[in-house]
Amino acid sequence: MISTLGKTSGHLVAIGGGEDRTSDLDILTQVFALAPGDNQEVAVIATASGIPDQILPDYEAAFTRLGASRIHSLNIQSRQQAADPDMVRLIEQSGVIFFTGGDQLRLTHVMGGSATLQAIRERLAAGAVVAGTSAGAAAMPGTMIYNGAAADALRKGAVNMTFGLGLVEGLIIDSHFLERGRFTRLMEVGASNPEHLGVGIGEDAAVIIHPRGILQAIGSGHVILIDSRDLASSNIAELLMGEPVAVEHMILHAMVSGHGFDIEARRYLVADALDALLARDEPR
Repeated sequence: MISTLGKTSGHLVAIGGGEDRTSDLDILTQVFALAPGDNQEVAVIATASGIPDQILPDYEAAFTRLGASRIHSLNIQSRQQAADPDMVRLIEQSGVIFFTGGDQLRLTHVMGGSATLQAIRERLAAGAVVAGTSAGAAAMPGTMIYNGAAADALRKGAVNMTFGLGLVEGLIIDSHFLERGRFTRLMEVGASNPEHLGVGIGEDAAVIIHPRGILQAIGSGHVILIDSRDLASSNIAELLMGEPVAVEHMILHAMVSGHGFDIEARRYLVADALDALLARDEPR
């Protein structure tokens, strides 16, 4: 079950990393376009980044080009800062909230249980768009990947999991997916918990998570889905740690921009079907 269903009017956007921040700004343009019509303020949160002073100016320049009325660059690096009422206030007045890349464990450590994270959840429920790139995308679900070798992760215990930011449930998001060969990471996760839908996002690609649980691919790259819900069998429960995992009937989809996926129905949506479904769900 996706926790955002019926509980939010805002959108999540998970970006695989490497998005264009200086030229056409394709993905960031679509993120900004999802903001509530009466709120063009943007909060950029650089908690995950080890180089916030280098990365924040890039996003300030990009969102300025896109027409943001105000940009709040939030270099929140401690739990004390995440509890600061001034930080909460800036989140509360923003229509776009954006997490940079970096280290998702740093992000969840600083944000977990904080007043700032609660304010972000409330803004999402009220209609704001919450986006994140790379680590900022991987940390969005209630459960996140934070480590695991790409080359041979289809072994019991090869992928490390922990609690994420809890903005959406039922998904596991992995970034830089094709460029770093991370297929086996999501396969191991799917074998361990078939209920979760694996979402592997390539660089300069993203997925919009619409309020009713519809995924929409955007950007120039691929979004890979690994669906294990109808997994026929696996040996993972009988293995010792580190032994190779067998799986039967794990389904893979490769989405490109304009295609989508209905999470509840587990149904791939070509462009026409996606457009029709999104048009039906638009407010009247």
